[in-house]
Amino acid sequence: MSDKQLIHPTAIVDSGAQLATDVVVGAYAVIGADVEIGAGSWVGPHVVIQGPTKIGAHNKIYQFASVGEACQDKKYRDEPTRLIIGDRNVIRESVTLHRGTVQDNSETRIGSDNLLMAYVHVAHDCIVGNGTILANNATLAGHVHVGDGVILGGFTGVHQFCKVGSYSMSGMFSAVTKDVPAFVMVQGNLAKAFGLNVEGMRRRGWSKAHIALLKNAYKLVYRQGLTLEEAKSKLVALSGELSQEAYGDDSVPMRESLSLFLDSLNASTRGIVR
Repeated sequence: MSDKQLIHPTAIVDSGAQLATDVVVGAYAVIGADVEIGAGSWVGPHVVIQGPTKIGAHNKIYQFASVGEACQDKKYRDEPTRLIIGDRNVIRESVTLHRGTVQDNSETRIGSDNLLMAYVHVAHDCIVGNGTILANNATLAGHVHVGDGVILGGFTGVHQFCKVGSYSMSGMFSAVTKDVPAFVMVQGNLAKAFGLNVEGMRRRGWSKAHIALLKNAYKLVYRQGLTLEEAKSKLVALSGELSQEAYGDDSVPMRESLSLFLDSLNASTRGIVR
């Protein structure tokens, strides 16, 4: 198949765009200058991609998505900021992904292996990790950081500058205005913590002892009446008790998970969801 057959004759591709030779571009799509798209990617009909935007390999972008557009921040003055997207992402209908601002790192970044369902919005300067699922109409305000393996339920809204820790989960219609620690499930308007994402842990094949450890960590923060600083001190002590003799090969991933939970608490700048 020739390059001309891969790009629909009604599509408009700027001469300054760089597309791998096997990128497919659908009817009436518009790809602007300073756009780079990696091998094996598919751009559906009526998609608009503006630059500077770099898109990795094997991504699928469905119809009417707006990718790499200037942000909605009133401070933005058309500075040459960027959108960076990794590999193997699925970006569904009418998703909107905006570039960054110079008030942050001039960059919005989305990792790899993510599913962004229809009408998802990722605002300026957001950082989204790998393997996440953002369900229909989930919305990230500016400067939001989302870790790996996160699931945001439909119509979840995340306030600007919030951090959503890895492997956490929100229920549908949640309004997240504070930081969500790793592994924690939240729900409601305003969102409150409702335990751990245990089902997500089971799907990853984690042992009962591994899950029990994180349940104990959760209880220290949410059920013991401790201050956050007191709870973090106990989490450090708990990590020190994870010996190879007691837990075998599982001690290393258990310590890593506990560190991830503790790191998400230490990184909080808005206070955590309670």
